[in-house]
Amino acid sequence: MRSGWATTSGPDRRRSVTRCVEDALVALWTEVGGPGSGTALACVGSLARHELGPRSDVDLVLLHDGRDLAATDRLANSLWYPLWDARVKLDHSVRTPDECAEVAGRELSAGVGLLDLRVVAGDAALVAGARTALLGAWRTGARKRLPELLSSLDERLARFGDAAYLLEPDLKEARGGFRDMAMLRALAATWLTDRPHSGVRDPYDQLLDVRDALHVTAGRALDRLVAAEVDAVAEQLGFTERDDLHRAVSLAARRIGHAVDLTARAARAVVPQRRVLGFARRERGPVYTEAEHGLIITGGEVALGRSASPSAPATGLQAGALAASRGLVLSPVTAENLGQHAPALPTPWPAEARDALLQLLSCGPQLIAVWEALDLAGCISRWIPSWASISARPQHNPLHRHTVDRHSVQTVAEAQRHLTQVERPDLLLLACLFHDIGKIPGAGVDHAAVGAPLARAAVEAIGLPPADAELVELLVEHHLTLAALATKRDHADPATQQALVEAVRGRADVLDLLRYLTESDARAAGPAAWSPWRAQLIGSLAEQVEGLLVEDDTAEAVRRVDIDRLVDVGLARSVALDGRPRVRVEVRPGGLELLVAATDRLGLFSETAGLLASHGVQVRSAVLHTVDGVAVNTWRVDKQLPADVPDPAFLVQQLERLEQGDSTVLAPVRRREARSLAAGTASDPWVELVEDASASAVVVEVRTQDRPGLLYALGHALAAQRLSIRSAHASTLAGLAIDTFYVTEPDGDRPAADRARVALDALVTAAGPGRSDGATG
Repeated sequence: MRSGWATTSGPDRRRSVTRCVEDALVALWTEVGGPGSGTALACVGSLARHELGPRSDVDLVLLHDGRDLAATDRLANSLWYPLWDARVKLDHSVRTPDECAEVAGRELSAGVGLLDLRVVAGDAALVAGARTALLGAWRTGARKRLPELLSSLDERLARFGDAAYLLEPDLKEARGGFRDMAMLRALAATWLTDRPHSGVRDPYDQLLDVRDALHVTAGRALDRLVAAEVDAVAEQLGFTERDDLHRAVSLAARRIGHAVDLTARAARAVVPQRRVLGFARRERGPVYTEAEHGLIITGGEVALGRSASPSAPATGLQAGALAASRGLVLSPVTAENLGQHAPALPTPWPAEARDALLQLLSCGPQLIAVWEALDLAGCISRWIPSWASISARPQHNPLHRHTVDRHSVQTVAEAQRHLTQVERPDLLLLACLFHDIGKIPGAGVDHAAVGAPLARAAVEAIGLPPADAELVELLVEHHLTLAALATKRDHADPATQQALVEAVRGRADVLDLLRYLTESDARAAGPAAWSPWRAQLIGSLAEQVEGLLVEDDTAEAVRRVDIDRLVDVGLARSVALDGRPRVRVEVRPGGLELLVAATDRLGLFSETAGLLASHGVQVRSAVLHTVDGVAVNTWRVDKQLPADVPDPAFLVQQLERLEQGDSTVLAPVRRREARSLAAGTASDPWVELVEDASASAVVVEVRTQDRPGLLYALGHALAAQRLSIRSAHASTLAGLAIDTFYVTEPDGDRPAADRARVALDALVTAAGPGRSDGATG
């Protein structure tokens, strides 16, 4: 099969479509008797640029000299009505050249669009004069309009995101899309800055090909590459895999976005000339600052000096390190030169190349733009061959905001804050860079296991000794382990602690590296992956196990320390004294915590969850522990102020009614569950027994679409089978509920295999389609 851009699309097809439309418009002009002078039919937009797609709008301007308004109105009606009758999607206006200039001066988008003004029929001199005047006015007012023009780039990025990293990019409005190309043309038309040296025409044509295919497959004018159309668009363009289409779009958008960034940066550097005694100050020649390794700095850019050779092994990395460390950019000419001449590096790398890489990686957020420039030039995959397999690779995960390669670089940038907190910052940086190197086609779900040996091979090629390479391999293999244990397992269970001890091979220094790799990875993924609640859980487990490793403490002592950290023991003791429930509201970063303590009994967890759901309290995460017969629940809720949740005294009263067998307070959540049952769920749940997670309890993990009352339904299903929840760990990420239950018999014994199966089946029924309401018990 073909792979890549299909021959049925492309510039030739768009020019052909444009000619057909223009021929029809010329024929219509002739038919209605368009005058020979003083009036013209002109076009803007994709028609003016010879870029019409299957469903593109036709943007027309009836240009006139203003001498006979009545005749112009009649001509306009004679033109527009036949087009409307033919169901042409028409955007039209009737203006004089002066009115065009007025609109262009008032509205930025109109001004940019009118720069493409081109004659279709009629008085060509009138159109040429209008376009010349528009360009002249644009150049004359460019310095004043530049801030507005550049601000519009930032506004669109904030609103529509970056097409290079979105699974459903808006090809027109997002960064790297068609609007950015219009801005490139507009900036170049100011004569204040040149177009970038790296070519953007081919990437732009590639995105236009995607738009054309999208119009065909969707049957309508659609600019957003929605998931439902990806397979059809990929087939239309000859891609064998949908991810190959995503990668192609990402790379094309990156090149356009990068070109716009460089051009905008050059434009921002332009300032009005100062005048001395009425005369313009004479322009000074370029100022160069010499730097190490034969590099120079000029105009905020790093370039190669006369003594620096782009074909020397370390030059490209040294130039990148200098640029990132000083907050500069690579000169576009230098980046292009390196792309053509920078060699692949020998194995192992020369020490100067390895040192430059580590310096580059240590620069934090300033690394990102420099890395992108080197990557687009083709240098990164030449130096690190395994990088090509993740370049522009999409991530089908709502938690991730970036492609695999961009996420990896972002993880390195996030790690900068931790470089002084670990013994080996170099290994932290390299583990961050390669932690997702296993996300390649065919890797399956366990990308960490796939990526670990790839990471080891990469760092060995860079020149790390075997012991260090083995440690990077270990970190990549376990880069998800700490987060999984901290958020899904009972910290007080010795099996949880032992699993983390084994992952870090009993070394506190490795635990530190893993902890900060985990945090950097989560921060790079997005806000949902590094919430205050998740940070607290990860930090708590890491500190607990660190104490065990450093102090050689006993498991029981560590268990008690963990309980002291995660629950309020004083709250539990007060319940033990008089048997009455206790409720306390705590203000925490990112939201509120409800601490609920009550004498433990079968069904308490589900009833508490149901009580909160009945009063509209949306639970984002929860942790349950039992301390000396008292269950202490910590509920993280989607509220900001204590006044947003029910009064603690009222909740205590409701809990006491439940203890006495009055379940009427749960009527609202039961009704909601009944409606949810009738409607069904959007997807099947994923429920499994987690073997070896605990020696004293059966551990079941549930993943399903979140809904109000879910925890109530899950807890009630277990209680109905006379199974007790010793510990529960619930969280919600991107609309997905991830809940782990430590299940015992009512007397605290570990359930036998047949009872474990009962627990599994009960949770499957409660979580997924066809579940029973569970509201009758």
